[in-house]
Amino acid sequence: MDPAVLRGDMVDSLQHDSKGVVQSAWLSAAMRAVPREAFVGEQQAYSDRPFERLGTRVLSPSTVARLLEALAPEEDDDVLVVGAGIGYTAAVLAERVGAANVQAIDITRRLVIDARQNLAKAGYEEVLVDRRDGADGLPEYAPYDRILLEAAAIEPPRALLAQLADDGRMVMPLGASQQTLATVDADGETQRLGSVAFRPMLVEGEQADTVERNRTRREDQEHARRNAQSRTGWEQDWIDWD
Repeated sequence: MDPAVLRGDMVDSLQHDSKGVVQSAWLSAAMRAVPREAFVGEQQAYSDRPFERLGTRVLSPSTVARLLEALAPEEDDDVLVVGAGIGYTAAVLAERVGAANVQAIDITRRLVIDARQNLAKAGYEEVLVDRRDGADGLPEYAPYDRILLEAAAIEPPRALLAQLADDGRMVMPLGASQQTLATVDADGETQRLGSVAFRPMLVEGEQADTVERNRTRREDQEHARRNAQSRTGWEQDWIDWD
């Protein structure tokens, strides 16, 4: 079947009352324009579900729509996407603000390469994709009118807030086990928009293509701290030592 027809059907379903995640005319037009098959392949392009690719989770179209409706970019805004992934979200944004106004970063090198190739194949080669630690942002191109963080964090990363324009907006999954989609302004004021479930933002050494991930080291440090503060056997109240 013609991919354009499948795209139209996908967006129609996202606009239907049963989902209602596409509400803006610009987002409807942008998602109908971006050839998603250039990013994920024809078989998976237009099914509304997440899946794994190169060690990362590819967001479902409905989740992408929720993020971008919350972000609400205006024409010609400067936008930073933290967590470039396969590059699809950046392409949809490029339809709204222009490809040259979109920068995207990812901590995993092979995802950066994949996103660049996908964007070029889809006709958005002007989107800049660079390998960076997401928490550091991309200060060379700041300030940004909009920042989209596609990974969960306990609190808004300070470096990203510092890179927002005075009237800018950041959208991110906020929290750990219990997450909510949130908008954050440059002063750190947040508005919560409903529950979500995203993977946590990675730091250097945790990306999928490293030889040895350091999340275990971080977890070991946390367990050691908790153990140091916990009671040992002879301190437990429930033991009758007499």
